[in-house]
Amino acid sequence: MTVTAVQSNAPKIGRLVVVGLGLIGGSFAKGLRERGLCREVVGVDLDAESRRLAVQLGVVDRCESDLAAACQGADVIQLAVPILAMEKVLAQLAALDLGNAVLTDVGSAKGNVVRAARLAFSGKAVRLVPGHPIAGSEQSGVEAANAELFRRHKVILTPCEHSDEAALALVEGLWRELGADVEAMEVEHHDQVLAATSHLPHLLAFTLVDSLAKRSENLEIFRYAAGGFRDFTRIAGSDPVMWHDIFLANREAVLRTLDTFRDDLDALRDAVDAGDGHQLLGVFTRARVAREHFSKILARRAYVDAMHSTDLIFLAKPGSSLAGRIRVPGDKSISHRSIMLGSLAEGTTEVEGFLEGEDALATLQAFRDMGVVIEGPHHGRVTIHGVGLHGLKAPAGPLYMGNSGTSMRLLSGLLAAQPFDTTLTGDASLSKRPMNRVAKPLREMGAVIETGPEGRPPLTIKGGQRLTGMAYEMPMASAQVKSCLLLAGLYAAGSTSVTEPAPTRDHTERMLRGFGYPVSVEGSTASVESGHKLTATCIEVPADISSAAFFLVAASIAAGSELVLEHVGINPTRTGVIDILKLMGGDITLENQREVGGEPVADIRVRAAKLKGIDIPEDLVPLAIDEFPVLFVAAACAEGRTVLRGAEELRVKESDRIQVMADGLIALGVKAEPTPDGIIIEGGAIGGGEVWAHGDHRIAMSFSVASLRASAPIRIHDCANVATSFPNFLALAAEVGINVAVEGNA
Repeated sequence: MTVTAVQSNAPKIGRLVVVGLGLIGGSFAKGLRERGLCREVVGVDLDAESRRLAVQLGVVDRCESDLAAACQGADVIQLAVPILAMEKVLAQLAALDLGNAVLTDVGSAKGNVVRAARLAFSGKAVRLVPGHPIAGSEQSGVEAANAELFRRHKVILTPCEHSDEAALALVEGLWRELGADVEAMEVEHHDQVLAATSHLPHLLAFTLVDSLAKRSENLEIFRYAAGGFRDFTRIAGSDPVMWHDIFLANREAVLRTLDTFRDDLDALRDAVDAGDGHQLLGVFTRARVAREHFSKILARRAYVDAMHSTDLIFLAKPGSSLAGRIRVPGDKSISHRSIMLGSLAEGTTEVEGFLEGEDALATLQAFRDMGVVIEGPHHGRVTIHGVGLHGLKAPAGPLYMGNSGTSMRLLSGLLAAQPFDTTLTGDASLSKRPMNRVAKPLREMGAVIETGPEGRPPLTIKGGQRLTGMAYEMPMASAQVKSCLLLAGLYAAGSTSVTEPAPTRDHTERMLRGFGYPVSVEGSTASVESGHKLTATCIEVPADISSAAFFLVAASIAAGSELVLEHVGINPTRTGVIDILKLMGGDITLENQREVGGEPVADIRVRAAKLKGIDIPEDLVPLAIDEFPVLFVAAACAEGRTVLRGAEELRVKESDRIQVMADGLIALGVKAEPTPDGIIIEGGAIGGGEVWAHGDHRIAMSFSVASLRASAPIRIHDCANVATSFPNFLALAAEVGINVAVEGNA
């Protein structure tokens, strides 16, 4: 099946004839007439009162009761009659000389219309473009005609194999003039999709209301019906005759959908009968998020609403000092891994402090799609009912990773050993990021993986492959590659070892041990062997040091500041930002150091300090790779020159972070020179101005921090993704004294 959106300009036409002056036909006629797109709009209806009202209300220019008289000289004829009346009307039209008129309809079962047209026009040429506007109202009749009814609603056209391209463009153009979003779809697929999305819900609503109305306690039932009942059963107030026709016209597709639903309903009944709470919880947790999940995939957007704006602008004003105690959101890397390993463990894993941001939610949804029952998240609490290493099930479709490179790279290792095929997709940003760095070594282990052009997503992973462990020396330091291969090693025959050229975050190794899976670490090499199991545990996710980094830099550069960041993870493979700031002269101390769930944490106290430029040691680069955008701001505020080398990885993050930060700093009057693998920044005064985040949350937040030392406000464009990755950044910033807000709310 192909779904395409067609593009065309709507030409003006001479005579439009609308047969059937109900809500849909009347709204189509009225909308085109009000826009002046037709020389004349003629209505046809058997009901005299409908004809009178249509003219009186300005829906049409004139009406006819005789079809032949109305269609004489017509350019477009739209059939808006009940679907079972379509056969009779088509037979009447086939007996007329329609000239070059384009024939279209608005029925919701297209197979029936196409079959009726073939029968009626057998051997005759006809310019037919079947269509279906997915719009409506509880009101009916020509008096309900609304010229704006189709605005921002979908209209599906189902052209036949011999459809005239000019006719298709004409009909599509008319719908677009009414503000509709027009797509083309194959006839059979349309009928199956509509059977599931429209016809089945109406059938259930009619049946439920009828069933309850027949019960002896019917009055009490309807007296105490709550809002949910009213919302669901509202569609049972639809036109019975119209829906009678639709169900009969599309009966084959409706029956297939109804049979599938009946199977699911039987399974649910069995679960209730058996007291199987786990089965019920699985259905309910998946259903709760399903509608939003699929709308995200269709829009190729994030799992958390990005403040509803394409170019969301932050206005950051110069600030004073920072003060207070705050806790930033949970660590993203640990949140990802808690879902992955908790799903593959035996038993129930409880997670506290889970980061409810886009990336971690993408991982959570992927495991739900593979049959894992996951409760939450609710206020950072997640309960995962593990299925064991071999308990995942084939997802119904591609797994959508949103903007999360971590999700895609780590999951590719787990999925390479599953018995089923999977496809991993993502949004526009993720679809540009390189995946061969994991695909290549996985193939060496025996995986079968296809990537898109230039090794980019989507990734298609063939199931049922036997993986063999190997010793892999990574060409570049990457925690994602290391973790991907170690997770694949849980299933690979023999031992899998990964040697890294420089230390990277070791959350995977620590958490595997926390779940009782043995991991060997000798020097720069981590190894696992298959044959063990993961046992459920409790995980407390520490605050994310990457999120804390913005406030570490902010308090360091704003005179008179003193800030405490609570419960921050200080894993030694992640503390590069602290080490670099200290080398620059930062005043940072760790208090209340302790270990939680195998991860070291501390409260971090940071005071304002006079920073100086440094040559950043290359061995610290992998330990601060995500924090460099805000470290560039620290460098811009430092005295002297700061030089970064060995950080080419920054060019393939959510944006080219070297170039984008350099462009922004230069726009603010800072001398910044990007190099192939780093940047040279001369510290000095920061001015105000306009900068662009290019959809990269870390860029947006870094320039928000820069405003503390700016001489004038900074307008930061394209900041919507901040809400998806650091949901409460603006609130925390305001709490400690950073003056940044969405423009218009400032």
